[in-house]
Amino acid sequence: MPGRVLDNPLVLPVLGLLLESPMHPYQLEVTLRDRSEEGQWPLNRGSLNNVVAALAAVGWIEEHERAQREGRPARTVYALTDTGRTELVNRLDLQIRSAAREFSPFFAAISYLGALGRAGAVDALTERAERLTARIESDQERLTRALDDGVPALFVVEADYALHAARGELAWIASTISDIHAGRLTWPAPHDVSPSRTSLRADSANRDGRDARR
Repeated sequence: MPGRVLDNPLVLPVLGLLLESPMHPYQLEVTLRDRSEEGQWPLNRGSLNNVVAALAAVGWIEEHERAQREGRPARTVYALTDTGRTELVNRLDLQIRSAAREFSPFFAAISYLGALGRAGAVDALTERAERLTARIESDQERLTRALDDGVPALFVVEADYALHAARGELAWIASTISDIHAGRLTWPAPHDVSPSRTSLRADSANRDGRDARR
């Protein structure tokens, strides 16, 4: 069981939080929910407890102390071990270096943008752009406030990355809407599949396969 659980996306943030300070599972859950951007981690109490148990079983974390508050059950506070710190560094290094494609529901949806028709595509993209703009403004305010409060930029670098990614997506959406209005993005006849598009996907899949084998 620990082997499978160690592939859970929660492993990295849990190890990262315990690098900051020892915590009990409930504290980990609260902190992860507070820092999570729109459910970026598949967080629920059961899966988190399974991850904590698996990390303890392989020796990446260990019991630090038993915290007891009056009228409440004792909670086990966990701390990162030297082995866990090494594993955290190795995983961080691997994931930052990797440029593997990651699944995105939006990417899957725009692959079939044509099914919405011109008007439907423009309407859907426009609404996404509006929501994205509001999110960017909110996230920028939060980041600015954190920096003004003295939080080191390195500690919120993921927020800066998220803003850059969101702005890039917003620019692409605006460009695509413009292309639709100008007729540069044309709609094919029903059931028409472009050979060049099929080839592009095949080439991309083959390239990903070669990269994975390196």
